[in-house]
Amino acid sequence: MLIRKRIVQVILVLGWLVWSLPVFASGEHEGGHPGKHGDAKAAGKHGGYSGKHAGKGKKGGHHGYSRRKGPPEDIPAHIRERLDPDGSKINLNGSQVGVKGIEILVSTPEVKNVVSLALQKNNLGDEGVRILCDSDTFQHVEKLSLWGNDVSGKGAKMIADSSSMKNLKELKLTRNKIGDEGVFAIVGSMNAHNLTFLDLSANKISDQGAMAIANSPHLANLKTLDLYNNQITEKGMEALLNSKSLKSLEELILVRNQINPELVDDLAKKQSLPSLKRLEMY
Repeated sequence: MLIRKRIVQVILVLGWLVWSLPVFASGEHEGGHPGKHGDAKAAGKHGGYSGKHAGKGKKGGHHGYSRRKGPPEDIPAHIRERLDPDGSKINLNGSQVGVKGIEILVSTPEVKNVVSLALQKNNLGDEGVRILCDSDTFQHVEKLSLWGNDVSGKGAKMIADSSSMKNLKELKLTRNKIGDEGVFAIVGSMNAHNLTFLDLSANKISDQGAMAIANSPHLANLKTLDLYNNQITEKGMEALLNSKSLKSLEELILVRNQINPELVDDLAKKQSLPSLKRLEMY
């Protein structure tokens, strides 16, 4: 009886192991693919950006697509592939379509209702921005990312003056070269009136640009201002923290500027922004 009982136990254990193998196999890579487009935390809300600077430029810039070494062979097909089914969003981050691609993009009827336009790292320059701004294709755009496109102050002025950019709510110009000239144009324009998110990281902006932002009458709705890696000193910081115009500002990022660390705490304590919830300095 004892031997028979042991045999039954062995058979039961073997049966359980055989049944369990597919389960273990199917769960082997669980959690290894966080989402359809890769790293969801790095991707953020608009075409691969989150507003954080940990490992900036390494994640979130490609929306889960592999890096390209040049423009796609069939740009029109690539545009249609990257357009959301409802036609409201298009993510061309890292596509390197260049000026030629932007000419094709603005001539594509399917993109006329786009609200979110992500164009990070596409080798556009000011000429690409001019084509974009002169076209009436993107009159409904509310979110625009031009991260890393070699845009100068002239390109920023084109955005500021464009009738097609009057509905902008989120503008990302990270890693360009707009300088103070570009800041003056943007914050002095009515096109900035609806902005709630403005990223001007790494654009060689000085205290003059910071003070222009602080005194702009068009930024009353701005909630997030990212000035990471610029040339702002404690003078510019003080102007921003005591601005009478930035009434809605909740998040201010001033990491990697030229602010004396010994003065940071005192300046932060004296700030008078009524809605500020987060100040990033380090």
